[in-house]
Amino acid sequence: MTAESVEQPRWQQMPPMDGYTVDDLLTLPDLPRHTELIDGSLVLVSPQRYFHFTAIDLLVSGLRSTIPPDLKVAREMTVVLDQRNGPEPDVSVVNAAAKKGPDQTYFDAADVVLAIEVVSPESASRDRSTKPLKYAAAGIRHFWLVEMAEPENHPVVEVYQLGQVTGAYALTGIYHDHIKVNVPYPIDIDLTAIDEL
Repeated sequence: MTAESVEQPRWQQMPPMDGYTVDDLLTLPDLPRHTELIDGSLVLVSPQRYFHFTAIDLLVSGLRSTIPPDLKVAREMTVVLDQRNGPEPDVSVVNAAAKKGPDQTYFDAADVVLAIEVVSPESASRDRSTKPLKYAAAGIRHFWLVEMAEPENHPVVEVYQLGQVTGAYALTGIYHDHIKVNVPYPIDIDLTAIDEL
């Protein structure tokens, strides 16, 4: 009796010599949810911690409460930066015209106004270093980095804006209990409300 061989999905086999492309990311069957493409490598995401998804919920709700009609808030959607990079920000604010329909799976970087990453232990280096550099290089003007602060376990939001001369993000503020900013539009979020979620 011989054992039947089970063919592995293509993404579980040896990666292509030059790495994966965004086309692969968007078309490979059976990729795990929230798979990202960073420098041609597929990055699989670990299970979310409670803080991570409640921080996302808090930010999405707060961002939507004052959003102008020409913008939309999206959570956990791929953003195509170039052919070898398709990260998935935890939250994005995009131009409303970029929303194509219910089957849409990604946004182009040119349509992203704000990218937000909520730091998880397994993705800390990517969230703090790799992704901000790539978002800046793609011209995404606003970036927020969100971390859990002790002892209350509330989110702390670092707000960055892209410098036109340097092409790099500059820190414009750090918000502990409450975030109130005027760019990319007027935003006012009580960060302590995470306790209610």
